[in-house]
Order: sequence, then C-alpha cells, then structure tokens
Amino acid sequence: MAYHSKDTYPRPDFVHTNQQWSPINDGWTLLYDDDDVGLQEAWHLNGVPDKVALTASAISEAEAEAQRLAAFPELKEKGYAPKSRTENAKRPINVPFAFQTPASGLHDIEAHEVLWYERTFVDPRAKADGGDRVLLRFGAVDYEMALWASGQLVGKHRGGHVPFDLDVTDALANAWKNTGKGEVRLVMRVRDSPYDLAQPRGKQYWGPQPESIFYTPSSGIWQTVWTEVVPSTRIGNSSYGTILKSNNISEGILEAKVAILGRRSGQKYAVEIEGKLHGIPVATQKVDLPKEKDYAFIDLNLSLTKDQKLTAPHALVEAAPLNNSRAWADGVALWSPDYPTLYDVIIRLYDSSGKVIDEVNTYTGFRNLDWSRGDRTFRLNGEPLFQALCLDQGYWPETGLTPPSPESLKNDILLSKKLGLNGCRKHQKVEDPIFLYWADKLGYLVWGEIANAYEFTPEYTANFEQEWKEAVLRDINHPSIVTWTPVNESWAYPSLKDNVAQRNHIRSLYYQTKNLDPTRPVNDNCGWEHVLTDLSTFHDYSDAPELAKSCATLEGVLGTKLGGRGFFVGPIVDASGRTIDEGAKHREGAPVLNTEFGGVNIKPAAGGQAGERDWGYTTASDPQDLLKRIEALMMAIVGPGHCCAFVYTQLTDIEQEVNGLYTYDRKEKIPPADVKKVIDRVMKVYYDSLKK
Repeated sequence: MAYHSKDTYPRPDFVHTNQQWSPINDGWTLLYDDDDVGLQEAWHLNGVPDKVALTASAISEAEAEAQRLAAFPELKEKGYAPKSRTENAKRPINVPFAFQTPASGLHDIEAHEVLWYERTFVDPRAKADGGDRVLLRFGAVDYEMALWASGQLVGKHRGGHVPFDLDVTDALANAWKNTGKGEVRLVMRVRDSPYDLAQPRGKQYWGPQPESIFYTPSSGIWQTVWTEVVPSTRIGNSSYGTILKSNNISEGILEAKVAILGRRSGQKYAVEIEGKLHGIPVATQKVDLPKEKDYAFIDLNLSLTKDQKLTAPHALVEAAPLNNSRAWADGVALWSPDYPTLYDVIIRLYDSSGKVIDEVNTYTGFRNLDWSRGDRTFRLNGEPLFQALCLDQGYWPETGLTPPSPESLKNDILLSKKLGLNGCRKHQKVEDPIFLYWADKLGYLVWGEIANAYEFTPEYTANFEQEWKEAVLRDINHPSIVTWTPVNESWAYPSLKDNVAQRNHIRSLYYQTKNLDPTRPVNDNCGWEHVLTDLSTFHDYSDAPELAKSCATLEGVLGTKLGGRGFFVGPIVDASGRTIDEGAKHREGAPVLNTEFGGVNIKPAAGGQAGERDWGYTTASDPQDLLKRIEALMMAIVGPGHCCAFVYTQLTDIEQEVNGLYTYDRKEKIPPADVKKVIDRVMKVYYDSLKK
C-alpha cells in the first residue's frame, strides 16, 4: 500500500516556499543479513545481492531465547522459531512500513537484526550546476543506519524515533562526471537488535509473540522518506536550532532564534521575520546575520492594535471572539483547545545583494503554561486547565507504528475530541510530525514522550541523551506540546531505590530538557519513583472502589505504588549510616496528575469468544457497564479535589491489549456522545471545586 502522495508534504509545519520535493517511498528492496556479512562482502560498494545463504550459526543463534525482564515477571520466556530455509532473498518492500507489518508486503515476524535496503535514485534537479543541494530526508529509521550512494558513504544516524537529513549532492556530482547521468544506487544498512534491552524500543517486544503491554516491533524505515532540493545557504528547521518562543502573552512578543545552514564565510546575510494573523500583516523585523554566528535573534511584537482588532476579518472574529478573555489577552490572540488561534510566520533569508535566497512558511501559537503557583493547578494562559487526556500509543492494525495515511493522524485526534477529551499523552513514541500539525490546528494538548529502553548501561545513557535531545528539538515549536516526559515507570532504571548513578541520570535528563526548553514542565519519570520533577504524576489501574480510597486524601495519592515502589525516591544511606543521596519529595502545591488509569476491556457478548491473549486491567460485562466503570473511575480521581488531570488508558485497542475506547480499527465500542457527557460532568466537578 502507498503512504504519501505528492501533495502531502511530511513537514507541513515548516514549508520552504517554491520547494522542490518528492516522496521516495517506492522502489525499495530489502535483504535480511542474518550472518552480518554485507560489509565484509562489500554490498555497500557493489550492490546488494539477490540472495544470501544462511549458515547454521545464523539459523540457530538468531533464535536465542528472548530476554526476561525482572520488571515484568508476568511475561513468558519465548524464543523465535528456528528458520527452516537456507537462504534469504531480496524482496520489494513498501516503505515506510516496517517489514513486520502486513502493509510492507512482507509481514515477517522473524528476528532479523541487520537489514539492507536498496533502490536507484535520480537527481531531481533540472541541472546539476545550479548551486542547490539535494537532501534525502528520513522521518525515522529504527535503529541505526548508514547510507551509501554508488559506493560513496553519505552519512550515518543512530536513534530510531527522530528525523535526519543526508546530503547526496556530491555523490550525484560524481555520477554526472563518471557516467554522464545523475543516477546513483542507494544502499542502506540498518541494524535493529531484537534482543538488546539497552536500545530504546518503547513498546516493541523482544520476542516473536507480543504479550501483555508490548507489541509487534518495527525495524528499519517506519516514517516517510523524501528528497528535497534546497538552497546551499538556507533556513534550518527546529532540529537545527530555529526556535519560536511565544509564551509572552502579556506583551505578545515572539522571541525567535533563526538558524542558518551552509553560510559562506565572509558573506553578508540578513534574516527577516513577518507575522500575520488571518491575513492581517501584524509586524515585520529584519536584522543582519552576525558574522560570527550561524543564527540570529529577533523579537517581534505580534500584538494587534485596537484598530486592527476592530477591522478583523469575520473568520478571525468567529474563530476567536474579540471580547472573550480566553481567546485574547488584550491585542494578543491566544492558543488553547477551545480557541486554537495560530499566527502565520514567514522567515526570509537575504544575501548581500538583498535577494531572497530562502523563505519558510511556518506558524506559532501564543500560550503560556504555569505549574508553579503552589495551589496544585496547571494553568494555561493564566486560567486553571483540567487536562482530560487519553493514552495514545499510535498503532494501527495493518501498519504498526506507521500511520496508514496522513489523514489517519488527524482522524485519531477527531476521534479523541469526539469523546470529550482535550488531549493525549503520546506514549513511548515520537509521533509523525503531521500529528502535531493537526494538534496545533485543532486545539489538542499533547504530552511529548519517547521510547525507553529496559537496561541501564553507559551506552544507553549516551544514546538516549542524544535521541531525547533530537526529539525535543524536533517538536519544540508546537504549541500543542504542553509537557515533556523522558522516562516512564523507571524503565531502564530498575534500581532507583538504591542506585545513585541511575538517579543522577534522570536528574541530568531533567536539566537537559530544561536547558532546551524552560517554558514547559518536565515529568521526569512518569508513574512513580520521581527523582526531580515539576509534576507529581502517578499510575493506578485499580478498580473504582480501590482507586477512590487511595485518591480520597493527598497522603493516599502520594502513597506506595505498584510493586511497592515509592511515589518519590527516598534517601540512600551507606553502610556507615551516611546519607549519600537525599532522594526527593512532593513539592507542596505542585500539580498532582493521574497519568495512567482505566484500561477496562469488555467481556465478549454471548456466543462471542475473546482472543487467546486478549486482556484488560479490569473487565466490564457489556458496553453499558464499561460506561459506568469509566465514570466511576474518573470521579474517583477527580472528586476528592487533589488531581488536576487524568490520562485514561487508552484511545484504541492494540493487538492483544483490548482495553481501548475504540477498537483497533477505530470502531466505536460505546457511543462517544455518552462518554463526552461523562467527561463533561467530571470536568465540571473539578472546575466547581476551584470556586469553593
């Protein structure tokens, strides 16, 4: 099945004017290299063979027992079934779908650690001497890769959930010179270990049969690939340092840092930013690019004058009523779930002659987050905000982690809003950027998260730090992102109770995130064993009576969690009685949020039969019982007045975990309007409590 069409640009939040781009998801082949002989046999130089023989070692050793985790003793130890064939053959694959998925055309659930992709690539430029560069852009490749173009190494990347660009211009120049044609053979080697638990993998299981809360893995290319012709000197996106900071809602000042790539030494450049609101030109500012820097800072006042507001077009007045204090802060149009108003931002780069050599269309949303007033509230634009979120893990039946189409990302947001939810916690996944584009447009809160590992090693810490940084930078300009969560439930940190090094690494992630983005709260270790956090978050899958009991008092909420884990880590004392780590504790007045609960499945109807592995945390007898349970659970959390948010598990069923509000193929289990009535009542309870 095809994924992207020519009119669906993969990064609609950052579009170069007059860009020349094209998806290159077609034409790829894939060969499994189970003996890892490809580099030795120079496949990268000579091309990938049609087939490769399997040795006895590859047939047996690759089927090693899946590793059992002490943190998940309920999971069974299972190995991959021995391969019966004696060779692997190169086959076509539908990119960007992982080979484990039906949509890839392969649907292979065997263990394959080393993969070789191959396809031809033709220079998209009309001529090769125009000075422009040709980039190959990858949305995500799991886990580490190297790419050659006709034997020339183009680049490498490690990190399975973040984007990267590779410049093939020089390789194309060699092709033009040597063959008279701008055509190269792309060969990409990918390594994605099925067994390495220090490799960030999120919910991708390390065995052949998904179990419990873990699902089918996704190896290799799993987000779209495209080529783009760009100016040699150009405006970089947020991954390269262009940051649009728009949390100053009292003055309406956009604080912009614009990164420039490929600047030539000794050349003069200027950077300009223009802001518009529903077609109204609001402000323009132009500055010279400092000769010693590859970036420029610009402050742009985007507050409308009284006259501009009075003459605002009907579409703006309808989207953001002028007298509504939740839609405006004086002359500043605000972004929120109810009024997701966005300013258009145009960034231009000029050369020394005053000619525009690059232009980007992007946007920003003015909104301010506040979690530090000491009254246990989370505020958006100065007003208390109850976050009614779902756990959204972003899986689909035929395509796994990859959305079946760009429209399916928008559809999931609409399905969630139909239930009365105002956002999601994206769980163990850095979602396709198109999802965040629609979250910005539709007014949908998102908690940013990344796939975790399950072992703490020096290699893990270095690799995870880099990938987390890349994830934060990719998404930092989206107003819909309201919280960062680097770690979930102590995954990769099994000894926080008594291990200072593991605690210090979580602290370092907190400060790294704060250094990148001081405008959003950091949820250090979602669920329990907090080390250094802005938010006190907890997970509790108890049924309603038990949940109501534990949430009745703040002391109960902050009590011991699953498996005897503390809400916060306590002091560590050495053998001599000396305290070597002070631990952490709840900051008085900090927001308290339940960030996982529910997970209720429905007992099959009479005559129906559940799948052998189907499960939920608790079970409802029928759809009506599910609705009653949902309301009881939500009221148990919100009623006592200690929590300012919840995250219901989960939006949809995923494989054997059938506890979604929708089925895996996005069919309704209960009428969304009924769920919305429940959530509306729950939110009213919260907001009424603030008036007391």
